Amino acid sequence: MEIIPAIDLINGQCVRLTEGDFAQQTTYDSDPLAVAQRFEQHGVKRLHLVDLDGARAKRPVNLPVLERIARHTSLVVDYGGGLQSDEALRQAFDAGATQITAGSIAVREPKTVNNWLQTFGADRIIVGADFRDNHISINAWAEQSEHTLQEFLGQYLTAGATTFICTDVSKDGKLQGPALDTYRELRQALPAARLIASGGVTTIADVEALAEIGMHGAIIGKAIYEGTITLDELKGWL
Repeated sequence: MEIIPAIDLINGQCVRLTEGDFAQQTTYDSDPLAVAQRFEQHGVKRLHLVDLDGARAKRPVNLPVLERIARHTSLVVDYGGGLQSDEALRQAFDAGATQITAGSIAVREPKTVNNWLQTFGADRIIVGADFRDNHISINAWAEQSEHTLQEFLGQYLTAGATTFICTDVSKDGKLQGPALDTYRELRQALPAARLIASGGVTTIADVEALAEIGMHGAIIGKAIYEGTITLDELKGWL
């Protein structure tokens, strides 16, 4: 199982939100590159980079940060936030992203994302599945869509997508443990999907439990910054 630390960006700084709420923001570091380099020094291979300014602006905002991280580390970076057009994707790839994450647009405009899968390749497009109470959440997690999580993933799997970041928004940033039961059900129902768990990963025991289920990756954010999981503890997974 891949360990994927997260860096969330606001005003070029490394922050974390609770349940995606911009009013519940903690700034952890003013230099995201230094954070990324620290991850790499501990053996991390992948990075989940979220442009929160971009998500609000509906266009990439923190591309210079992406560019610096791509230039000064060898991390495989997946980048999300504000990607609404083919041009925005090209900008992200040109700035050094290996993959992008299609979030709300995957719910609102499935035709667009299906075109991206065909144009750029399924290995470069990750579908973001943000969920609460087993339904997909949209519009910065403020609304619930009519899609169930399993139905949503199944449709994209049929369309050619292979990799999904499944974020339990009710747990994100709360350090209360991941949605193990939900992930277990998804692994059984959709064995062909590469599923990355996000939201609530708090302890090494959580990491072990996700691996036991058969998750393909775990995104870890606040737990690293708050020290409930240390990079030294993760060495065995890297």
